[in-house]
Amino acid sequence: MNPRLNPFEAARKAMGSWLTYSQNAAADGLETRLVHLVKIRASQLNGCANCLNMHTQEARKDGESEQRLHVLAAWHDAPFFSDRERAALAWTDALTLLPLKGAPDDATYARLAAQFSEEEQVKLTLVINAINGWNRLATGFRLFQPDIAAARAGAAVA
Repeated sequence: MNPRLNPFEAARKAMGSWLTYSQNAAADGLETRLVHLVKIRASQLNGCANCLNMHTQEARKDGESEQRLHVLAAWHDAPFFSDRERAALAWTDALTLLPLKGAPDDATYARLAAQFSEEEQVKLTLVINAINGWNRLATGFRLFQPDIAAARAGAAVA
C-alpha cells in the first residue's frame, strides 16, 4: 500500500503545530505505560496499523508486558489491568466510539472521576483526542512507517 501523500511535506506548518499539540497532550501528569495503553487501544478501535506498530514498539521499550499487549483488545475480560487503567480504557473506548455510541454515559464518567483528578481527566481526554487525530491522518493518507526511529526523525524535521 502506497501513501497518498506526506502531510509533513504538504502542510509543514500545520503538521508542526499538530505535532507540538499531540506531544504536549501526553507530556506530563499521566503514567507513561497508561498513555501507551490508551494510544494502542484507540488505534485498535480505529484500525490504524501505523499507530499500532509505533505505540506497541514504544510500550515494549518502556517495559509493557507482551501479555498485556496481547489481551488489550479484550481488556474488559482480562485480569491484568488496574482499576485506573480500566477507567482510562473505558473512557478511551467511549470517546473513540463517540460517532457510533454517542456521549459517554454517567457510569463511564463516574468510573473515570473515581480514578483521575479533574486535571488528569482533561489530560487523558487530550491524549485520546490526539491519538484519534493521528489515526485519521495515518489511515486517511495510508501512512505506514515500519521503522519508528525513522518516523520520529521525519516528523522532527517538519
